[in-house]
Amino acid sequence: QCHCQVPQYHSCRDRHCPQCQGRATRQWSERQQQAILPVTYYHLVFTLPHELNGWVQLHPEIIYSLLFQAVWTTLKAFGANPKRLGGKLGMTAVLHTWGQNLSQHVHLHCLVPGGVLTENQEWHSARSTYLFPVRALSRHFRGKMVSALRECATAGKLDRITRADEIDQLLDQLMKKDWVVYSKPCINHTETIIRYLARYSHKIAISDQRIIGMKDDQVHFQYQDYRDDQSKVMKLDTDEFIRRFLLHVLPNGFMRIRHYGLLANRCRKASLERIRKILAQPAKAEEHPEADEAGDYPCPKCHKGHLVAIWRINPVWPLPVRGPG
Repeated sequence: QCHCQVPQYHSCRDRHCPQCQGRATRQWSERQQQAILPVTYYHLVFTLPHELNGWVQLHPEIIYSLLFQAVWTTLKAFGANPKRLGGKLGMTAVLHTWGQNLSQHVHLHCLVPGGVLTENQEWHSARSTYLFPVRALSRHFRGKMVSALRECATAGKLDRITRADEIDQLLDQLMKKDWVVYSKPCINHTETIIRYLARYSHKIAISDQRIIGMKDDQVHFQYQDYRDDQSKVMKLDTDEFIRRFLLHVLPNGFMRIRHYGLLANRCRKASLERIRKILAQPAKAEEHPEADEAGDYPCPKCHKGHLVAIWRINPVWPLPVRGPG
């Protein structure tokens, strides 16, 4: 519409590339939409204290895995407690490691259906506006995480922490402070939360659109300051910008999205069918989205028209040099 030309580069398919994960994000969101139950969902966020950021940099795979384990163990115990819901809970969790200014802010976003499947194959709905008491969740989560860290240290898995008595001192300090847990019901807004999680499920800490430019060996980018709810511009030296960006590169093969309980991959289909039958709600018709087209992308300049593909330039790869024989 405004005759703006924008190149769309060939995908490198790296999961930390800001450009290459758009299609994967949409596909994941559509799959999750198909699995939505006709119940109230709850959005919970479990945050690691910033005092553990140094350990995360030394042992990212161990700490991230323990975070998933501690969160699910906490929610599973609360869901199975007969004084609360008394059944099997489900959870979808997405790991985030960043804040808006690319700082290290490790937290787990959890989407939990508001209810459990009991041993009698009945659906027991949650009636609380916050699913479980947040303060009790925080204390249980803190105990599970600290206990798991102590076990790893005893087993010698945190061998990169070399300062004497650091482990005991830090863990004792963390047990004396409150850990941050957030919980909110998603009444009639489950699709919105799924789209929110999908934005980060296959992407990295910053998108190209937020980078304004470079000047005097500094990178200028936009970020949202949630303290006063304003969009601001941050300037970082190039080395610092790259350092912050690399904080959020995950270990090879690490799964950022995980499903537990009723929503675990091995039993999700059967669990959803059983729950929908109990609730007398038919499954949504499965959609098969077509391949990405240029028209799916709005114009970055006028935001009115859509990009139209003019031509494709195929990549040319050098032929491998074959040795004798």
